Amino acid sequence: MRPMELQPALQGRDIVCVGFADWDTELWTNQHHLMARLAQGNRVLFVESLGLRRPQLAGRDLRRIARRLRTGLQGPRRRDGLDVLSPLVLPLHGNAAAEALNRRLLPALVSRAARGIGMARPWLWSYVPQAEVLLDALDPSLVVYHCVDDISAHERIDTASFRAAEERFAGRADLVLASAPELARRMRTLSGNVLDAPNVADTELFATALSHGPVDAALAVLPAPRIVFTGAISAVKLDIPLLLELARARRDWSLALVGPVGLGDPTTDVSELAAEPNVHLLGARRYEELPSVLRGADAGLIPYVSSALTDSIFPMKVYEYLAAGLPVVATPLPALAGVQQVATAADGAGFRQALEQALAGDSPALRGARSADAASHSWDERLREIAAAIEALPAAAGTPQRG
Repeated sequence: MRPMELQPALQGRDIVCVGFADWDTELWTNQHHLMARLAQGNRVLFVESLGLRRPQLAGRDLRRIARRLRTGLQGPRRRDGLDVLSPLVLPLHGNAAAEALNRRLLPALVSRAARGIGMARPWLWSYVPQAEVLLDALDPSLVVYHCVDDISAHERIDTASFRAAEERFAGRADLVLASAPELARRMRTLSGNVLDAPNVADTELFATALSHGPVDAALAVLPAPRIVFTGAISAVKLDIPLLLELARARRDWSLALVGPVGLGDPTTDVSELAAEPNVHLLGARRYEELPSVLRGADAGLIPYVSSALTDSIFPMKVYEYLAAGLPVVATPLPALAGVQQVATAADGAGFRQALEQALAGDSPALRGARSADAASHSWDERLREIAAAIEALPAAAGTPQRG
């Protein structure tokens, strides 16, 4: 990630960020990209996932629990220019006894870590409303609720308690950021200061896919055309039956799925996909390696199921694909309705036809135009918008907390 110059409103701050994932994860999301950039000009304490989803007795969740037990006893650790705290809390939201214990544990752990690195009245920037228990302990000078998914729609989340906490926390926040139109609509019923902030991409990095360079070795050996999906291979989001139908209808296409299996849903079963001769599960890649994957792709795929969860998702991969110049075909997610460069189809036959048209009509000129259009959907631009929104608050942003 290149060094960047932050706007004055986003410099010299102490920021406690409460995320919904661990920092050392296989797949970076909005919270990782944004906080890593903010850490270039601010002191950031990232508080890892509070365990909102009920854990499963599956390999991925068991490994994560074991890792949390190890890291939770260590105190904050340095990662990517910021401090990371792994709080030991009980992932039993909706359980009165567990919630009562967490309301005592979490403020004590976080406030002690913040004081330990010299923070006083930091900004509280949270991706989950359960951070409300930190308000009294931290006495934050600014509160931001960053709503990037309808987490309450996940089947293993206690929806009622999550929504109740969200109503309270969004109402207390000085600024609410919403990554999809449906989220923004709902947040405006809870807050008077909501900024539409769809997910963006490191467009400069992904535009390098248009230039000559190496192609990911595992992808390069596959027959063209190569239809690529990058991201979590999770049944809670991915339409596996649609992918199977597509693979069986066009045996001459290589469907390459690049990402960790089961992230977000450890019970995901990919055995049928793996049995198809033209479906290739290539595993996870580091973020900086993805342009070499997309350099060898003929089209980008976003085959999400239709659900309450995906109705509120704006996939980060949209502008990654477009910055790389790829034609993109997606299922009709509501958040993509205004993105003209993305073709949508609701079923297997429509998906196949949309891909056929995209492949037949593609050209270097079109790839260059897509990448140029995507350039304005960058993290730099998003941070400028956030800084402007904070500057417009009535004295809430205050003055920098340190030099």
